[in-house]
Amino acid sequence: MAMSWTRALKHGVTPRDAAQLVGIRGFAAQAKGKKGGKGGAADAKPVLSKEMKSTTVFGANILKEGSDPKIQPDSEYPDWLWHLVDKRPVLSELRRKDAKTLPYEDLKRFVKLDNRARIKENNALTAKN
Repeated sequence: MAMSWTRALKHGVTPRDAAQLVGIRGFAAQAKGKKGGKGGAADAKPVLSKEMKSTTVFGANILKEGSDPKIQPDSEYPDWLWHLVDKRPVLSELRRKDAKTLPYEDLKRFVKLDNRARIKENNALTAKN
């Protein structure tokens, strides 16, 4: 560029050209033609039977080639998987209980959550307003 972008702005550059000089991206112009979806065969959703829906996990395939995995019986999955959905106690609930009677996992969770709460409280006290 022969002249700086500030000089170019002084000499009557349009906002669109100024954005290109500064390096700011704008919104793309809407394509001319029919409005609505992009159309075509790419937008058509495949029709799935009930049997196919109950035996396949759709959308789990992340590879370009390959197929979606089949749903297996519960006995084929590891035991730890079923404990992922268990509700874990919150800090207020753990504070109400006696720390000496808590199981090891709950005690670890209590220490972690309590430390986190103390750090947040100290940060709030020392924060500059």
